[in-house]
Amino acid sequence: MITTSDVASTALDESATTSGVSWGAIFAGAAAAAALSLILILLGFGLGFSAVSPWGHEGISAEGLGISTIVWLAFTQLVAAGLGGYIAGRLRVKWSALHSDEVFFRDTAHGFLAWAVATLLTATLVVSSVSGIVGAGVQAGAQVASGAAPAAVAATDGDQYGYFIDTLFRDDRPAPVSDDAAHAVVARILVRTVDNDGQLAEADRAYLAQLVAQRTDLSAAEAQARVDQVYAQVRKSVDDAKQAADSARKAAAHATLWMFVALLIGAFVGSFAATLGGRSRDNAVVVTNDYRTRTAPLR
Repeated sequence: MITTSDVASTALDESATTSGVSWGAIFAGAAAAAALSLILILLGFGLGFSAVSPWGHEGISAEGLGISTIVWLAFTQLVAAGLGGYIAGRLRVKWSALHSDEVFFRDTAHGFLAWAVATLLTATLVVSSVSGIVGAGVQAGAQVASGAAPAAVAATDGDQYGYFIDTLFRDDRPAPVSDDAAHAVVARILVRTVDNDGQLAEADRAYLAQLVAQRTDLSAAEAQARVDQVYAQVRKSVDDAKQAADSARKAAAHATLWMFVALLIGAFVGSFAATLGGRSRDNAVVVTNDYRTRTAPLR
């Protein structure tokens, strides 16, 4: 005769020898979550490409695209992590001899582990995008901090200020003579000035005016005015470049923070969905041969 104490002893022995982690259920949930994440990511790429336009003032704006990307990432985490967590909780083994609090904890852990494995599986799909965003933010921050990015480019690319230099030597004569040596001198002056404090020294300013006056029909005063006008355009170009770099850095920082929030949402939803799946698993109803139903401790 089997007594209640024998049943309890058997249940305790089974609980002691059975692992508390159902890796099969975890990997099954992770596979489902990773597959759904892949589908949703591809769908998001398709929607994003259809919304943007290579032409200016057409299609979605950069700000709107960034917001849409974050919302879609959060939605992907919500749906995929929820599905993976529910499957992991529904397919795990039944712990019949455990307290309900312990069962709740294990279900939560199964959902979290399924989300973690799915995140690692799908990380290879987005790692290039994330590293690109973070790298762009770091590079932009370094450029803004140093303030020497435009000058560094100019030092290696003589055409950086080519337009402004040509503006200095514009003339009404039909065939103006170009002086490459003078252009190189002006380029070096602009690079040094922008690289230092951005203020054109009086000596350099006077020398530039002298060069312009020698090669055009402008008077000394007119050449001086042209130097000031063109250098103001150079400064504006440099300031715009710095502002664009700073905007890129801020956008990268915001995107990274919102990705962190989206992943946290996925971890929470996956853990919670596993408790729902585990509860349904424990309350499963089995139909016997005599068409009677009963709640069974499914394995």
